[in-house]
Amino acid sequence: MKHWAVQDAKARFSELLEASVKDGPQVVTKRGVATAVLVPFEEWERLQKTAPRTLKELLLADEPRFDLDIPKRGKWKHRPPFSFDD
Repeated sequence: MKHWAVQDAKARFSELLEASVKDGPQVVTKRGVATAVLVPFEEWERLQKTAPRTLKELLLADEPRFDLDIPKRGKWKHRPPFSFDD
């Protein structure tokens, strides 16, 4: 992965884009700190498909989130009501 300073990336964007397509992801740095990555579109799509779903997507999904084995209950056991008059 090649690192590009942000001013070089701006000045030579076409070259950055071509390097991303040919050589894979390219890192853009700002003041020496890795800030962004330019990846080919096919890799971006692959990453999006394999990314875990968000909590909102899980909760709103039509399919069940998991299978629960709920045991059958026996007869209910009733307790006498508590008396406050003591």
